[in-house]
Amino acid sequence: MRRFQFPVDVAHAKSVNETIAEVRRLRVSAIVTAVILAAAGVWLLWLAHTWSLVLGAVLLVAAAASLWVTVWAPRKVGTVEQLYADSPLVPAIIAEKKARGVTLLALVDIAKPDAGSRHYALVTRSVRALPGHELVEGELVPSVSVLADRTRNHAGKTWQMVSPMPIAWGTADTTVIERATEAITEAEWALLVANIGMSEKVRGTENQQLLVDPQDIPEDLR
Repeated sequence: MRRFQFPVDVAHAKSVNETIAEVRRLRVSAIVTAVILAAAGVWLLWLAHTWSLVLGAVLLVAAAASLWVTVWAPRKVGTVEQLYADSPLVPAIIAEKKARGVTLLALVDIAKPDAGSRHYALVTRSVRALPGHELVEGELVPSVSVLADRTRNHAGKTWQMVSPMPIAWGTADTTVIERATEAITEAEWALLVANIGMSEKVRGTENQQLLVDPQDIPEDLR
């Protein structure tokens, strides 16, 4: 698994990294939900009817669960430095330009370490901003691939959730972005560029990922 080490600009990442912003929105949503559930639960307990006592207790438990999400989410995702350090470097390209942002198309090996073979997939992600890049179709966007499963006990050979995270969200230094671009092989870039027209089809899949036919994989990537 290829990794790309660079000094992460945390302040820059907090202002532009949409992965971190998603975690932040999740935490805010969980707090708001917890407050609403707790208020409703207290009110039902105050009514002191048998049915309201039971329902009130259930709502308070649900409120506590929502609060737990605010602690669990950042621990599950990790710090931005950990994400860049632990996630593999992958090629991504601007495949579609939209009114509000662009669609990235990435080439990712979604096989788990014990899979025994590689499983390349095309993966899409809609993003709003890419500092350090021109927002034009065909722009090369070196990224890392954040890999995870929806459940801890998933026993499949491939990761269920795959999300490309641009290097440009971790640093404003364009020389770092250039180094990351050069660290990715020409074969990977060529395969990705050849499949740029697949972006819409990939977006329409359940997990926004589509396996690449092994016969289309160059020999040096197998």
